[in-house]
Amino acid sequence: MGDDNIVASDLAGSSSRLEDSPVITTFDKIEGLGNDFIVVDARLTPTLAREVCDRHRGIGADGVLFVDTVARSMRVMNADGSRPEMCGNGIRCVMLWLAQRDLVSAGKTLTIDTDAGPHACTLLSLDGSRASVRVAMRPYLMDPAPALVKSDAPLIEADVPVDEVHHVIGTYVSMGNPHWVVFDAEAQKAEALAPALERHPLFPSHVNVGLAEVLGPRSLSLKVYERGVGYTQACGTGACAAAAAAVETGRMSRGKPIEVHLPGGTLEILVSDRGSPVFMTGPARHVFRGEI
Repeated sequence: MGDDNIVASDLAGSSSRLEDSPVITTFDKIEGLGNDFIVVDARLTPTLAREVCDRHRGIGADGVLFVDTVARSMRVMNADGSRPEMCGNGIRCVMLWLAQRDLVSAGKTLTIDTDAGPHACTLLSLDGSRASVRVAMRPYLMDPAPALVKSDAPLIEADVPVDEVHHVIGTYVSMGNPHWVVFDAEAQKAEALAPALERHPLFPSHVNVGLAEVLGPRSLSLKVYERGVGYTQACGTGACAAAAAAVETGRMSRGKPIEVHLPGGTLEILVSDRGSPVFMTGPARHVFRGEI
């Protein structure tokens, strides 16, 4: 699981108390296009993360975001207690969380460290409980998935058998976390197969499955089955991966904003050359504050 000891300076030395006591800390519920998170500046164990993310017996969320206000870092834990490398919607929520504590102001850029590396985030606007944030995501990679691949060639429009009957054509994209993107008719076929694809042997760390449909030359719809969560209202890294896959497969052009319409709303994604950041712009909204 890695080192989950992400503790802000004002809570230093309290990690053992946090694990032993049912009362942890103040938390904020923040969402980005319906992808919702519990944001804290202390660590939770995987067991406790699962409990607080439970939508029937806990607070309810897709995951927990741990913020270190000194190191300016974000660590993510999914609703099932697993730890992904990065969360695009989550990092926008963290920017709003920091802005509400006067640690960043509108028009300013702040670099936030993640398990997928540092990301420069610009707070475009702040209006009470709402913010608009542009994130310079890491450059996308088209390297093959790290298992069962005997070629160094990228997996672009590759035919992957899911079981003895079904197979799905898709494209592997890494945004610091792994994505398998399928388009149009293949996406419709893959919707019921997404849980099996997420755990396909080709992807030893599992994979986020993006189901995309091209709506126009600069517009696509997207649903994402996320590792450790299932279908979510939105996925920021998934939107970036889908836009990159659309460019790499010739469905869309580089250097022009692409609107990615997710169940929870729309993100604007800008894909330029390989090796350059992918820019993601979208909202974050504070829902409520409480105490665990």
